[in-house]
Amino acid sequence: MRWILPLLLAMAGPADDPYDVVVYGGNSAGVIAAVQAVKMGKSAVIVCPERHLGGLSSGGLGFTDTGNKSVIGGLSRDFYHRVYLHYQSPGAWKQQKQSEYGGKGQGTPAVDGDRRTMWIFEPHVAEAIFEDYVREFKIPVHRDRWLDRQGGVQKKGSRIVSFRTLDGAVWRGAMFIDATYEGDLMAAAGITYRVGRESTADYGESWNGNQVGVLHHGHHFTKPISPYVVPGHPESGLVDGVSAEPPGTRGESDKRLQAYCYRLCMTSFEENRIPFLKPDGYDAKRYELLARVFEGGWREHFGKFDPIPNHKTDTNNHGPFSMDDIGANYDYPEATYERRREILKDHENYQRGLLYFTANDVRVPGDVRQAMSRWGLAKDEFTDNGGWPHQIYVREARRMVGAYVMTEHDCLDRKQTPASVGMGSYTIDSHNVRRYVTPEGMVQNEGDIGVPCPRPYRIAYGALTPRKDECENLLVPVCLSCSHIAYGSIRMEPVFMILAQSAATAAVMAIDSGVGVQDLPYESLKNRLLEGGQVLVRETDAPKTKALVIDDASARLTGEWSTSHAQEPYVGAGYLHDANIDKGKKSARFEVEIPRPGRYEVRVAYTANPNRATNVPVSIEHSGGTTTVKVNQRLTPPLEGMFAAVGTYVFSSAKAVVEISNADTDGYVIVDAVWLVEK
Repeated sequence: MRWILPLLLAMAGPADDPYDVVVYGGNSAGVIAAVQAVKMGKSAVIVCPERHLGGLSSGGLGFTDTGNKSVIGGLSRDFYHRVYLHYQSPGAWKQQKQSEYGGKGQGTPAVDGDRRTMWIFEPHVAEAIFEDYVREFKIPVHRDRWLDRQGGVQKKGSRIVSFRTLDGAVWRGAMFIDATYEGDLMAAAGITYRVGRESTADYGESWNGNQVGVLHHGHHFTKPISPYVVPGHPESGLVDGVSAEPPGTRGESDKRLQAYCYRLCMTSFEENRIPFLKPDGYDAKRYELLARVFEGGWREHFGKFDPIPNHKTDTNNHGPFSMDDIGANYDYPEATYERRREILKDHENYQRGLLYFTANDVRVPGDVRQAMSRWGLAKDEFTDNGGWPHQIYVREARRMVGAYVMTEHDCLDRKQTPASVGMGSYTIDSHNVRRYVTPEGMVQNEGDIGVPCPRPYRIAYGALTPRKDECENLLVPVCLSCSHIAYGSIRMEPVFMILAQSAATAAVMAIDSGVGVQDLPYESLKNRLLEGGQVLVRETDAPKTKALVIDDASARLTGEWSTSHAQEPYVGAGYLHDANIDKGKKSARFEVEIPRPGRYEVRVAYTANPNRATNVPVSIEHSGGTTTVKVNQRLTPPLEGMFAAVGTYVFSSAKAVVEISNADTDGYVIVDAVWLVEK
């Protein structure tokens, strides 16, 4: 049976027996890669520095960044199906009733059938599923094994023969997969890579490099805040976290990285709450900018306490000063293990201090302090680490320069990407990389980007492989070959699992064919990936319906709209909102090609919320003129929980026009999609 060889290998010494596929890294991609290799009849081993499997998927990121879920297939989708099955058990709901949480983050029966999914989950649930995988497929896992990055990789010509870990063990294999967030095996094998941001000129991109002056997402200082210890006095020095370097020029390259943070699992459920304590070395001065932001009236501190089951959160960075320790990670990718541990501890101290400061410091407004004091770390998560996550969010480290380099042109559908091995769809997203002093003497954040992808895009097989002359038996599904800004979209956990399955499939096929990974015939690989449930090309961005559904990605926009995917359900990769500003200056015009003149019911999609506008004008241009209907977006749309009808109209031409604006509205205006149903 297929599991016998891996089981025997688990019992043998790692230095004595070679494996077919050696996976370095125990995150979600590492587990999925090993599972796929075993499913295809090969021996596989996971060698990893981690003690806990799953990486960020089990490390606090339970409010999954997905984009368009229809392009998530194979084992990646199977993981989220297993999450769904877990939460169908009454025993999964210990601090909350299932009916109280409702259907948040779940797929729909019409689309998923009996393979329902759930995309929001608790950390321990994800870790248990990854442990189930390695147990089910009899995959040996060697934990707390750290690659010897100084001469530990042995190569013969352009092939890796083995690598050594710091404990002296040697791991031999026919194929190797680097699944780490840092790209350590890739780098130690002598593969070309980059760290930091390319210039816009390198690949002819618009959103790479220095982004000074670009303000997206609201993660910037919207009101003037002095960066100086004594406000308005440069001679007093800069407060903590502000760079003294000049702003530089938009589009130029640098070595800066988007900020890291721990995705904290917090709870307000008293019986399960660990209060925020003052950390060792706590210094309130580290949070001076946050105090000044609060003094300016900012009250969105709790904007990314995203709810996951059992009264818990996936707490992410939000606003101008939050969980991201901006500028503290630049040397992390290349750092020694000792230096990395120092960086991780600094990030932990920063976030622990931030929690304590917000809950206790008198400069924090009383309502914020009172609200924050109700929260704490969850006792039943990360139980061997005091409720603190095992894995920091390494949003970006090394990026391979391989056989094909993915750029924003691939993500924004400006070119035909070859040899697809999976699809991405998430917004091109980068967190801030630094704080600087503006020419006006104020503080500002730089690097935050949120550019929507118009539709799901292909990811090239060549982005997983090094150049042939550098290595023929290594695949890299996490630190893959792409520009900084393209990585901003690709770097999502579901995509890492998709690419890991594809990488392992290619590794097995290369073994069977006796060729290097670069010489594997793509058509053969494509067929095996499709057999494995992977989605390689886009059929449609719209829901599965005969009706005419046009996503916001196809709308003609006036004014600057913000993108979001924070609240489900939505069509495509997310939806637009007007940020509740510039009233009367923003509109979205949908021009819908209809198959024949006639009567059509017009429906608009939006996500309801108490902060939405009650009077969103929707104008329909039809054969009888123009009709404007006001939509209350605080009310849940009655059609499939996504769409609200705005009337039935006769269209005499081959085009129907629907325009949504924010003129004179009394809250946030949402633009998602327009649906025409022939009557």
